[in-house]
Amino acid sequence: MTLGQKIAWDDTILPFQLDNSDIRGRVARLDGALDTILSQHDYPPQVESLIAEMALLTALIGQTIKLRWKLSLQVQSEGPVRLIATDYFAPTQEGEPANIRAYASYDADRITDAAPFTQIGAGYFALLIDQGKGTSPYQGITPIAGGSLMSCAESYFAQSEQLPTRFALSFGKSKARGDAAQWRAGGVLLQHMPKASPFANGGGSGENGLLTASDIVGGDNEENWIRANTLLDTVEDPELIGPTVSPADLLVRLFHEESPRVFDMQPVRFGCTCSEDRLRHSLSIYPASDIAEMTTDDGIVTADCQFCGAHYRLDPATLGAEASSGAEHDS
Repeated sequence: MTLGQKIAWDDTILPFQLDNSDIRGRVARLDGALDTILSQHDYPPQVESLIAEMALLTALIGQTIKLRWKLSLQVQSEGPVRLIATDYFAPTQEGEPANIRAYASYDADRITDAAPFTQIGAGYFALLIDQGKGTSPYQGITPIAGGSLMSCAESYFAQSEQLPTRFALSFGKSKARGDAAQWRAGGVLLQHMPKASPFANGGGSGENGLLTASDIVGGDNEENWIRANTLLDTVEDPELIGPTVSPADLLVRLFHEESPRVFDMQPVRFGCTCSEDRLRHSLSIYPASDIAEMTTDDGIVTADCQFCGAHYRLDPATLGAEASSGAEHDS
């Protein structure tokens, strides 16, 4: 089997539960979807790694949301990487794939050869859930801390949800003889389901007093949580990424004594929701004077989608209150 071949568990998320430990989780693999995300821009290697980590976190977290919901993760910072944004769109019908997209904004002249996470300065990690029309979007924020985006996500669940959460991630470019290098990413998420009231005291044991999973789990739950984490510590990068180890085989190898039970696998693919209609709607609030400022010397209004690279060319006379028809769209 070569890395260029499509594998049954490429671009999938497998939910599972450890019945003996009251722990739920997911195994995610991103392959072609991640390659497509990163091919939209010529990112420096450090930025590619950050996007890969963020996309993998988004897939692992997003699979828990209901049909038609949208999950977004964002990092905003004062460092060279100013913004990382990801979206996970739940399928609209059972059996359909979920869609994922991601991009980053950065100052190229400030990027260094140091580790990827050092390219992020002071800022925050945010999780947003949009449940659709007639609902108010939910947003939770935690400071950038812990030395990785994975640690930021764990801190978010401890602080905002008071839900013990652990990630194990691996990602990078893989190359087999005769194949072009391609991105592969894999990860495991564990979450202990609380049976009692959540941790209510202040002053966690994490960086700058943030809560951690160990601050929340107690009693018999603590023993189960420690055991599951100890087992997860034995996982190796090739097992996380694949392609020779299936997600189900990985769970049996790691947690066979915890009675792992798997559920339906969720396929995931790269997908973007941008469209001419959405662009026109967003521009409809601007007065004619603002539309005129957006108009180029060639007499058109242009817009690019940062997620998928779609390029839109609009006739300013068709925008706003004077909207009639006519637009060019270049993918």
